Amino acid sequence: MSTPVWLNGRLLDATDAHLAPNDRGFLLSDGLFETIRVANGQAPHLARHLARLEEGCTILRLPTPDPTLLTQAVSDLLHATGLSDGSLRLTVTRGTGPRGLVPPVTPQPTVLIQATASALAVPAPVRLGLGRYRRDGGSPLARVKSLACLSSIMSRMEAVAAGLDDALLLGMTGAVAEASAANVLFLQEGRLQTPPIHDGALPGTSRARLLEGGFCTEGRLLPQDLKTVTGVWLVNALSLTAVSDIDNYELPLHPERDRQLREFLFSV
Repeated sequence: MSTPVWLNGRLLDATDAHLAPNDRGFLLSDGLFETIRVANGQAPHLARHLARLEEGCTILRLPTPDPTLLTQAVSDLLHATGLSDGSLRLTVTRGTGPRGLVPPVTPQPTVLIQATASALAVPAPVRLGLGRYRRDGGSPLARVKSLACLSSIMSRMEAVAAGLDDALLLGMTGAVAEASAANVLFLQEGRLQTPPIHDGALPGTSRARLLEGGFCTEGRLLPQDLKTVTGVWLVNALSLTAVSDIDNYELPLHPERDRQLREFLFSV
């Protein structure tokens, strides 16, 4: 038997869970998703993810799934899978529709939650390069964790093909926005900073927690200033990863700061 999933109100074996061929998420990437950390059988920051999901649904004019229903769905799926440590992927699409771009007047969203186990390992430092795809921080869609991930996919593929681990994406402003699937933290003149939303950064949940906790502030980082930074990390809901070099410029590692950030982010 495969791992259970939660689909449109039902717990199903993954082999029995099917999406309609005319689902707009499949055909048009018309939807959004959340990746949610699970620790000790719980999703400790679920409320943050549901709040961002609601904001994204509002931007996309997509009916927001009932948060109470989703909270119960997460509890039911964690119980059914017995997942202790790992992640949940919550996907919401606009559901089925006729051919073309215009959606139904009254859409019926498709909601899917999947569970994945993962080891509690500290990621090895990674090597980055500048990617050629840009994020438009002036667009409302830059705030949405969209199913349309082609720029991130291509950035990661091209980085790997060049012998690197990941790419830094610039914003339309010309400043650093984020990596292919993570926000960026950079140490400059002893201050830890992260690119602002208007430079193209996705409003990540871990990014928000670090800002609220006073661990970092917002700051612009231009490509020509990359050699002035003395430390870089990639952060998302699941991991904190140190960066060892950017375009062959070696960066020092900071084990103690790394430990402090990791303890704050992932101790609960």
